[in-house]
Amino acid sequence: MQNRLIGYVRVSTREQNEERQIVAMRQFGVLDEHIIVDKQSGKDFIRPGWVKLKSLITSKDVLVIQSIDRLGRNYSEILEEWSFITKDVGAAIVVIDMPILDTRNERDLVGELISDIVLNLLSYVAETERAFIRKRQAEGIAAAQKRGVRFGREPLKLPDDYSKVYTIWKSGGISATKAAQKLSVSRNTFLKWTRKYDKDI
Repeated sequence: MQNRLIGYVRVSTREQNEERQIVAMRQFGVLDEHIIVDKQSGKDFIRPGWVKLKSLITSKDVLVIQSIDRLGRNYSEILEEWSFITKDVGAAIVVIDMPILDTRNERDLVGELISDIVLNLLSYVAETERAFIRKRQAEGIAAAQKRGVRFGREPLKLPDDYSKVYTIWKSGGISATKAAQKLSVSRNTFLKWTRKYDKDI
C-alpha cells in the first residue's frame, strides 16, 4: 500500500493567499482532501491545522511542506516538532524546496548527518530572519516617533460643549457616567479627558 501524502500549508495572515503552496502540493501528488491549511503566524505550533495534522499522521504517512519556514519560525520548536514526526510517530517528511530534507529514503550515516546539519541551519536562519525583521521594525518605529510620527488611533477631539459638561461634573452636579452620556462617549473616555483637562487648565 502506497504511503499517504499529507500536505501542510501555512500563511501568516488571513489576507495572504495560500494558493501557490496548494498548487505545489498538488504537483507533488498530494490529494486536496489531504491538504491541511493554517492561516496563522509561525511563532509557535499552537495552530488548529497543525494540531489536527499531529492527531492524524501515522508511521505510514509522508508529511509534505513547501519550505522549512512554512513549518514554523521558532528554531527550537521546529526541531522539536520535526523530531516528533520523524522519530516519535515514525512518519517521513519532505521539504519540496530542499530535496536534501527528504526522510523517505534510507540514509547512510553521512547522509543523515548532512540532513540534520541542513535542518539545523535552515531553522536557525528562519528564526534569525524573524528576529532581524522585528528589530528593523522597532528601529523604524523609533525613528518615525523621533520625527513626530504618531502611531495608533487618533485621539478623539473634545466636543464643543465639553467644558460646560466638565464644569457641571466637577461641581458634583452630575456623575461621570451621565456626563459621558451627554457627550456621547464612554465613561472611560470622559475620565481620560478630565485627567488631561485638569493638567492643562
